[in-house]
Amino acid sequence: MKKVSNLVAALLLVFTFSQVNAQTENLPWAFTAGVNAVDLYPVGEDAPRGDYFDEYFNVSDHWNILPSISKLTLSRYLSDGFVASVSGSANKIDKFPDRGFEDSDLEADPSLVGVQPRNSELTYVSLEGLISYNFRDLINGEGGWFAPYLGVGGGYTWLDDIGAGNLNGAAGIDFMISENFAINAQSTYKHAFEDYGVRHFQHSLGAKFIFGGVDTDGDGIYDDEDACPETPGLPQFNGCPDTDLDGIQDSEDACPTTFGLPEFNGCPDTDGDGIADPNDACPNEAGPAYNNGCPDPDTDGDGIVDSKDGCPNEAGPAENNGCPYNDRDNDGVLDKDDQCPDTPGTVANNGCPEVTAEIINQLNEFSRTILFDLNKATIRQESYGTMQSIANIMKEYPNASFLIEGHTDSSGSDAYNQNLSEQRAASVRTYLGGLGIDSSRLQSRGFGESRPIATNKTKAGRQQNRRVDVSLISNN
Repeated sequence: MKKVSNLVAALLLVFTFSQVNAQTENLPWAFTAGVNAVDLYPVGEDAPRGDYFDEYFNVSDHWNILPSISKLTLSRYLSDGFVASVSGSANKIDKFPDRGFEDSDLEADPSLVGVQPRNSELTYVSLEGLISYNFRDLINGEGGWFAPYLGVGGGYTWLDDIGAGNLNGAAGIDFMISENFAINAQSTYKHAFEDYGVRHFQHSLGAKFIFGGVDTDGDGIYDDEDACPETPGLPQFNGCPDTDLDGIQDSEDACPTTFGLPEFNGCPDTDGDGIADPNDACPNEAGPAYNNGCPDPDTDGDGIVDSKDGCPNEAGPAENNGCPYNDRDNDGVLDKDDQCPDTPGTVANNGCPEVTAEIINQLNEFSRTILFDLNKATIRQESYGTMQSIANIMKEYPNASFLIEGHTDSSGSDAYNQNLSEQRAASVRTYLGGLGIDSSRLQSRGFGESRPIATNKTKAGRQQNRRVDVSLISNN
């Protein structure tokens, strides 16, 4: 019993890593040769026999084993997991239940076969047929090393010269070593039809050789599954060839003998220009499709081919799409560097015009004439034209920033004058914003009475001190 357990464990360890097939439509035939053991004891009778499966693995006391090739089986796959087989086996029976009768009793009553007295030996011969169903695909999916089966059939068994018909039930396992070889273990219960027949178990262990598949082209794919049975091919293409090994079978490959790419139906694109070599007028030089795959010309010689040159007839830098840079305002600063490309300016001011002292004076000539309502920051209507003139000048210098300054005379308290100057400066800034001057270019600040430009002792002086000035913050 221990030896049998160790054998089974070893087989499981070896076969766990195999993925192979038992008998199939491709390999329909199998021949098995092995040894058999006959057990007359656990057959559901009274002592000295035992109940069914009683001491089933009592090898030393119950099993009759002939130490040689003693069982041969030929089997054929039918369909859907069913297999038909015929077997012949031989053995010597020297282990059987003993009821204590004499040899003369056997001559008088043949039904005593199988319960012979001690020290006697019987010759065992058996012929049988079996229809079995293999559960391999149900357990492992398609393929797999573990292939158990159940079967039912009948046969004829002789003990010496006395024979009887049997109804047989079998259970077995094929341990698949390879596609064509397996180790087979089977246990069969044989129930005798005649009263003098002997009910018994027969166990067998053998080497199973699986054969019969037809592979005309020798590519390892049997003809019934080979789409190209007379031409060696690959499994992924159902046995059809891929001569250039580019992953596209020859029947779908526009260039079957040259390694190619799927996007070109199996043809190569040697120069990588996106045009398959058979359609490329210059297969070794990259070129655009409109030029039949040949290199693109560079008419203006600026290093940019015509197909990518925005100005193919005028040389220009790549960063300007092959076109020359312009200077629309002719101020000597190219448009790419000119922050004011439509207004003439200076190189120092990035192509924008610079606000000069004369311009500031001109702005202040206008700003000092702005009139407000008495003691208020509201700009009087008669100053609207002046405000528009200031806005027009500022628009000529789009990158310049200005400070709007509010000033008062000394009449009133310092705090009052400071607040009023701030409000009036802010009022001018807001009004200019409404005329289209970006608020980010304008700041406002009130100085109160702190910066007089005339005496506050005379009416004329105080009028000059009540003013709005404009000063330059930045030219860019």
